[in-house]
Amino acid sequence: MTTAIIAAGGRGRRLGAAVPKQLLTVGGRPMLQLSVEAFANHARVDALVVVLPAEVVSNPPGYLRHSRKPIRLVAGGERRQDSVANGLAAVDDRTDLVLVHDAARPFVDADLIDRAIDGALQSGAAICAVQVRDTIKVAERDDADAGGRAWIGRTLPREVVYLAQTPQAFRRSVLADAVRLGQSGVDATDEAFLAEQAGYRVRLVEGSARNIKITSAEDLALAQSLGDERRPDPGVRSPKSTTDGGAIGGAESQLAGIDVGHRTPDAGLSVGLGYDIHRLVEGRRLILGGVEIPFERGLLGHSDADALCHAITDAILGAAGAGDIGRHFPDTDERWRDASSIDLLRQAVCLIRDKGFAVLHVDAVVVAERPKLAAHVPAIVERVAGALELAPTAVSVKGKTNEGLGEIGRGEAIACQAVALLRKA
Repeated sequence: MTTAIIAAGGRGRRLGAAVPKQLLTVGGRPMLQLSVEAFANHARVDALVVVLPAEVVSNPPGYLRHSRKPIRLVAGGERRQDSVANGLAAVDDRTDLVLVHDAARPFVDADLIDRAIDGALQSGAAICAVQVRDTIKVAERDDADAGGRAWIGRTLPREVVYLAQTPQAFRRSVLADAVRLGQSGVDATDEAFLAEQAGYRVRLVEGSARNIKITSAEDLALAQSLGDERRPDPGVRSPKSTTDGGAIGGAESQLAGIDVGHRTPDAGLSVGLGYDIHRLVEGRRLILGGVEIPFERGLLGHSDADALCHAITDAILGAAGAGDIGRHFPDTDERWRDASSIDLLRQAVCLIRDKGFAVLHVDAVVVAERPKLAAHVPAIVERVAGALELAPTAVSVKGKTNEGLGEIGRGEAIACQAVALLRKA
């Protein structure tokens, strides 16, 4: 079993931000989310331990609460090595290989993870590193020099100098010895140093120039420019909808210039359309968007019959070319009887993530004569956004009537439509 420890327990004080630096966004998403997803989506990683500031552990973001792989959250320590020690203590007992990665390196990719794992499997310990290109000078300073000027003391052969990165990978026993050494009083800036001091040889595997660590404001600016290169243009604003008062989010539409069902390879964007309708019957709860709506009747279905979640699920699956809700959660399967559709939506997000897609925006309409939804829409948006791992501003839900026409107008059914915009990684 292979477990990844994501070190994100620091405060990033050198960056001077109001929040821990790992929560700052790069390319539209928090760098912590980018780092976590790189390992959660990797086929050779079985579980994750994420080390966080204590206040984040008690109120974690949605992408840490809902993951396709097990994630344990633990509080960090005073130093980085203390945080990694806390993380190791939380690793599953079945783990035999441990990866350690800094959340502040959000551009880690599958190839780097593979190389670190292979190196540790062959040698016991391995780190990603890049060979320096510049000539390295070791400085000397004259204590008597009031100006603090530096002089060249010696020149190092650059072919033997490497810049250490993460991920760093270790057989569990090796990392355990390294951590014990750190707990005995040895200070270190990474686990590889502790492993060296504990008597192990640590293998160097090829790193990446893009795998930068964000420490300063200049690093953040560079990372954001790199992230923007990978992020599609979100498009233009759409007009706000006129509804029965149930519209919220009025969010910036990211659908401009894209036809439904059409994928634009240059932008990496795709759009899906979802629709669902259910009959209203007595003796059922009315659930829409994961929120129970007080009403004398509810929707009839195999699951909780949440037509809004079903429409959104079909929209994101369709945009990813992943079939529909009936294919993945058929009503002939007893596993889904009375299932929570908001949970099915979360599973659909994991399914499309496996195909390399991320949801950018969802716009949905609930068509119902009664009940009126305006008072419930904020809670619905919050629940749906959490399931989609989006900010509430990226989800729009509107309530409409059918003007008394048809089975919906007669109050016999509720229908929902949804459009989802996805980005291909």
